Amino acid sequence: MHRELRRFLGMGGIPPHDNPHAYIWERRLHWVMIVAALLSIPAFYLEDSASPVVLRTLGLELDLVIFSVFAGELLWMLYLTRQKVTYIKTNWLNLLIILGAGLNAVGWQTEWVALLRVLRVLYVGLILARLFSSLRNLFTPDAIISVVILGMMVMGVAGAGFYWLEPTVHSFGDGLWLAFVTATTVGYGDFVPTSMAARLLAMLMVVIGFSILSLMTASIAAFFVGEDEKRLRHEMHSDIKELRDEVGKLRAEMRELMQQKTGQATGVGPENRDSGKT
Repeated sequence: MHRELRRFLGMGGIPPHDNPHAYIWERRLHWVMIVAALLSIPAFYLEDSASPVVLRTLGLELDLVIFSVFAGELLWMLYLTRQKVTYIKTNWLNLLIILGAGLNAVGWQTEWVALLRVLRVLYVGLILARLFSSLRNLFTPDAIISVVILGMMVMGVAGAGFYWLEPTVHSFGDGLWLAFVTATTVGYGDFVPTSMAARLLAMLMVVIGFSILSLMTASIAAFFVGEDEKRLRHEMHSDIKELRDEVGKLRAEMRELMQQKTGQATGVGPENRDSGKT
């Protein structure tokens, strides 16, 4: 069901029973494609906001990077996969992203470009869903530091985003503070998003903040549960070792009793068995 949904959404990946090298390269390029898809967010804001020409040009350059990465990945996968037609049919969203990014990069603005960019942002949302679904390894006792680093990186990027998008924020520190109070849903009210772009970023930060706090809580719980499991494993190991020693002693006693019974049945005791042999 999950695979069918991904194929319907144009994110089917490599078809089943295909070239093994295609699956290997799909895993290798996984994080590269995630980064390229996430670049759609700043490109989208830089091109649509009333920013200076330099920033709008930067947005167009990001579109060129997105176009190059997705086009290169598509051509390489078509070279590796055996079911080329099936791959294109089940990954149609990549074609729309390439088309939209290419049109934006060359400055060809049409009424369809807006729709393609909305689809690209939708793709970013789906990529984020896949990203959070692939973070199961963060639910481990040793993942607390990784979650903290992830949270700091997200806050830094969001702080820069608020500094660019929010007119009332005049420094990166204020943008970072707004990102923190938004992600933690504290909302002191000293800084609030007023522009539409900043409000959209605030909505995204609330969702990401809940996710990171949940990951941190789960990691702390996994840490304590892991300590209890270590103690239980140590106790079980000691109990098993004691049981093995007791079983060894019982076997030795059973062998001695069997030897005594055998000696009584034959009339030869353990003390004169050696003398009878001589």
